[in-house]
Amino acid sequence: MKDNISQADLGQYSWLMQQTAEHPWLGFWTCIVTVILGILVFKLGFAQKLPLLKSIIIYAMLVVGCFFLWTMEFAFGAPIMAVLAISAVFLGGYRYRLYLHRKQNEHGELHS
Repeated sequence: MKDNISQADLGQYSWLMQQTAEHPWLGFWTCIVTVILGILVFKLGFAQKLPLLKSIIIYAMLVVGCFFLWTMEFAFGAPIMAVLAISAVFLGGYRYRLYLHRKQNEHGELHS
């Protein structure tokens, strides 16, 4: 038996809960997007070369942490995906400028 939730009842829930009530797969896909954005932010800002087993452990813990973050967005409406997306854009810009700076320094040393 499917519970029917009225629009008045949905008003008290977060935006993600409201949308998931109408489109059940949306909750799953937002969880996947949160994990992808979390991995992207981690790779752009914090990742270092690690042995394979340590990398597997780190990414497994990252997925668990992203599930917790998704739960915060789902239950309380915290803007986790927006913050992760903005962080990815800023860290991507930083990494690009760092790449250009290193390329310029490398090119300058070759001609000296």
